[in-house]
Amino acid sequence: MQTLRYFRHALWVSVAGLALAAVLGGSAGLWAAFNLALLETSLSFDNAVVNASILRHWDKRWQQRFLLWGMLVAVFGMRVLFPLLIVAVIAHAAPLPGPFSIYEWLSSGHWPASDVLTMAIVAPQRYAATLQSAHIEVMAFGGTFLLQVFWHFFLNQNKEGYWLRPIERAMQQLGRLEMAGVVLTLLVLLAIAAFLPQPQAYKLLLAGSWGLVAYTIVNGISALMGSDGSVVRASWGGFLYLELLDASFSFDGVLGAFALTRNIFLIAIGLGIGAMFVRSFTLMLVEKGTLSELRYLEHGAFWAIGALAVVMLLAPVLEVPDAATGGVAAVLIVLAGLHSLLANRRDRRQSQSAG
Repeated sequence: MQTLRYFRHALWVSVAGLALAAVLGGSAGLWAAFNLALLETSLSFDNAVVNASILRHWDKRWQQRFLLWGMLVAVFGMRVLFPLLIVAVIAHAAPLPGPFSIYEWLSSGHWPASDVLTMAIVAPQRYAATLQSAHIEVMAFGGTFLLQVFWHFFLNQNKEGYWLRPIERAMQQLGRLEMAGVVLTLLVLLAIAAFLPQPQAYKLLLAGSWGLVAYTIVNGISALMGSDGSVVRASWGGFLYLELLDASFSFDGVLGAFALTRNIFLIAIGLGIGAMFVRSFTLMLVEKGTLSELRYLEHGAFWAIGALAVVMLLAPVLEVPDAATGGVAAVLIVLAGLHSLLANRRDRRQSQSAG
């Protein structure tokens, strides 16, 4: 029962959201929203662990700020507004209806299909196709950002403790090279671009470069506001870092959602429910101190980040089902958790033998 209290709000949101999905789309809408919620929750399990690894160093005030305001940004910003903005840029249209659209509707009785939100409602197939046309750029940006997060953790000279000791120690030694993470990421981008036609390669490299720029700026702001080399401190810079990290995790889920439904309201409901469960799980990990008890769990989550980043960057040349991506992340985290339990048991035996 103590564990269930962390998911109380998520369960209430689920009931309300699924009821609304049934009203909007009947049984088909209910089923689509339910599956989207499951997909988002499974794909974002590693996100919860990584968020918890950062939030545990923050005070209560900043934790609550992220869990509240970050929740609003995650649901409405990333699941609703972000896809609208992408389509708006591609289609050279306003993302939302403006005052002139409302005036035309009041005067003529017809709503002009001149903004992206209207397109998503009245022409969902066109909206989905336009969003999917930016697949390479979105995945390259998000994949690059996540790959930098992966390198930052494993190349860090201040990192203590290892899970896959030989590999992680070698990576930490490699981190002594100046700007090692940037160099490795650029090599990955160039290697993938070599297998793509020139127009697609250009899109990949350009979006990946912007991902590098975004990570460098956000990480720099976070450092200026008090972070050291290994811990993102509680500050607006740290808040921005976590929000962009959250966004990068959600890119594949937002794009993959159109395989289940073209209705943006059902997508927002399903992904929003999943985001609520991820936030609840994050809070539970922070308050119960699970990361301290399971010493390798954080490492497993960052390995899962690396796997997700590679899958996202390979998206233009290799299609990997979302279920497989989520499965790899889950396996890595479960293995890290089980190894932590075995290590704890071994330490207890050694302590008892010494006593």
